[in-house]
Amino acid sequence: MAKMAVTGGAGFIGSNLAEHLWRQGHELVIMDNFSTGKERNLAWADQSGKSVQICRFDVNETDRLQKALKGVDCVFHEAAIPSVPRSIADPQATNLANISGTLSVLVAARDANVRRVVVASSSSVYGDDPDLPKIESRVGRPLSPYALSKVVSEEYCRLFLRLYGLETVCLRYFNVFGPRQDPKSEYAAVIPRFATRLLSGAPPVIYGDGEQTRDFTFISNVVDANWVAATHPNAPGEVFNIGCGLQTSLNQLVQEMNQILRTGCTPDYEPPRKGDVRHSVADVSKVEKMLNYVPAVSLREGLAKVIDWYRTHGTS
Repeated sequence: MAKMAVTGGAGFIGSNLAEHLWRQGHELVIMDNFSTGKERNLAWADQSGKSVQICRFDVNETDRLQKALKGVDCVFHEAAIPSVPRSIADPQATNLANISGTLSVLVAARDANVRRVVVASSSSVYGDDPDLPKIESRVGRPLSPYALSKVVSEEYCRLFLRLYGLETVCLRYFNVFGPRQDPKSEYAAVIPRFATRLLSGAPPVIYGDGEQTRDFTFISNVVDANWVAATHPNAPGEVFNIGCGLQTSLNQLVQEMNQILRTGCTPDYEPPRKGDVRHSVADVSKVEKMLNYVPAVSLREGLAKVIDWYRTHGTS
């Protein structure tokens, strides 16, 4: 088994990915500054009895980062400030975490002779491009500092492959949801907010008319995609959409969750938020063709899983 590193490994996606790698038997280096990551997301690592190194520092601490990557085969770069509203409120913090942070990881990986870096990008890079579904080769202008940070990160990955031979892969996530996603954050994603409010008997809050659409994908699908991106010979130098290819409105999402819970809550509607795109759905034909990747968990199955998780674990 290989030595793997996960930046942002105490976060929602990072901790699920790290736990999956640990269960495969890999030696792990987990890096997180715990600004948004949670100690409880790494409870499995504390009890593992295996080689899991938890490094408590920011990826922009370059000296510590390079030492941590010594002997690492593959880096999964999940560390970021993953919020459109927060990036609009504080663009400098987003730039530092997402652009400078990605550059720091790429430089450290190059200098440590890491084989491959898999970088978390986002469907937000499609910006104001109105065409659906979203195809990797066609993007619009970014609508937020967060979206711009992902565009720049992708360009840095392309350059590091071309200039230094560092294998890089970018995965454009489409609305990931699942266990460990924080519903209490001011910038929480829609599904954990909906799930916890419905479980408490409160109406979910929708910003806008609810007819905006997204491509929701369960966390285990994203974990599987990262592993394929880290191991497949066709992956380096490419960007891939990671979604289910299913367009779902927020109103439909509430309806699905009401059906699972056997409730009938009607949403409360608030004014739309700045920087949000109206419609988004992934074209997943490229990742299917090049990497033989197909998401295994459907939206309905994923919603049932995440509702059960919040029912058991609450909102803490």
